[in-house]
Amino acid sequence: MADPVDKWDDNVGGEAHLDGRRVSFYVDRECILCSVCSDAAPESFRMSEEEDHDICFKQPANSDELARCDEAMENCPVEAIGDDG
Repeated sequence: MADPVDKWDDNVGGEAHLDGRRVSFYVDRECILCSVCSDAAPESFRMSEEEDHDICFKQPANSDELARCDEAMENCPVEAIGDDG
């Protein structure tokens, strides 16, 4: 399970309110840069500028993006994606 205390500082902050949920996605330091998240939800996740981890650069803006972020979180092999919503 992702740890909000150990999240990368370059994740976007903030939250989104969609489908009756409050969400705030992030990637923590367990990330192994496997690209599962950026493949599943490229509108929200990408490689960091340091190119050594992925980050959440934008919270989901609609139901489709939220579903893709949930998919990314569920499929992360090291559980580095969290949602503090």
